[in-house]
Amino acid sequence: MSKRFLVALGGVALALSLAACGGEGAGSGDSGSSGEKPADLTIGVSMPTQTSERWIADGKSVKEKLEAKGYKVDLQYAGDDIPTQSQQVDQMITQGADVLIIAAIDGTALSSQLQAAADKKIPVIAYDRLIRDSKNVDFYVSFDNYKVGVAQANALLVGLGLLKEDGSKGTATGPFNVELFAGSLDDNNAHFFFSGAMDTLKPYLDSKTLVVKSGQTKIEQVATLRWQQETAQKRMEDLLTKSYNDGTKVQGVLSPYDGLSRGIITALQNAGYGKGSAMPPVTGQDAEIASVKLINDGVQSSTIFKDTRLLAEQAVIASEAFLQDKTPTANDSKTYDNGVKVVPSYLLPVVTVYKANIQKELIDSGYWTAEEVAAGQAK
Repeated sequence: MSKRFLVALGGVALALSLAACGGEGAGSGDSGSSGEKPADLTIGVSMPTQTSERWIADGKSVKEKLEAKGYKVDLQYAGDDIPTQSQQVDQMITQGADVLIIAAIDGTALSSQLQAAADKKIPVIAYDRLIRDSKNVDFYVSFDNYKVGVAQANALLVGLGLLKEDGSKGTATGPFNVELFAGSLDDNNAHFFFSGAMDTLKPYLDSKTLVVKSGQTKIEQVATLRWQQETAQKRMEDLLTKSYNDGTKVQGVLSPYDGLSRGIITALQNAGYGKGSAMPPVTGQDAEIASVKLINDGVQSSTIFKDTRLLAEQAVIASEAFLQDKTPTANDSKTYDNGVKVVPSYLLPVVTVYKANIQKELIDSGYWTAEEVAAGQAK
């Protein structure tokens, strides 16, 4: 079992401090107070894809933590296919799941499944991605996704020298040519990431310290369907061809996810960046091992670390609360309006990772080993 699927000592300490700050986490109490033993209960876990190591890690971590408490777990990956995820959730309901934990591909596509779950009194926990347009979402566990966007924007400003890592003013003055990328429009988180980033960058854009040479600044223009690396690479190639064919250079790229970042970096490298000219700062998210190596090697500038071990722990705590006929404890009851209701949420903090704090944040915490970082591959 890889270390990153274990809650390391540092992760335990953080989880305890979070519980101290936010009550008792998403729920509390001994399992089985509803009268049923964990071995008699099944929790359905629906994850969107196995094309991202992040979702593989999430699924395994949730499954392992639930099974360690004695529950049966039905873990399914949907291969980034909406009908497949719908069918898998239908099957979980039919086969008698007692709780559903769902990371939706499309946050609007599961209304009928959620109604079927509600009809059978099966609680639904939205995992990291908010499920929209349904009253039948009982709880949401995630990170503060608006703050993820703020952190990404600040990391871009740090990479450009406009800010220092401590948030103080940097020595650079600009102007800088930058380009913007966003995630998939059907993922509610993509909108929070982009909103947080754009609110942070707005003063710099208004003052022309940052210039988006392509003119593409709306999320509909910069979105990346299904968060696909190849799609991001192709768009970056097109931007270079159309907007930078006059000899000017891209000097920074806002990227919301490591997979997109690697596609963007490939396009830049193919155009000669990092060889005859400097590689611009490129942001990211999820601390994927291939991108952590790129950061360590000075190629990618940063990533946002969301400790999915702690997220999985909160999903388990919320599940147990529901199984005991209790209400999970939320630390946010205002932010996440899914279009029908405000979904009670438990939000976890995030950390910006630069080369200088890889050791502290990722290696010392047991998320990755030094050997994995050096190789750029998980063991």
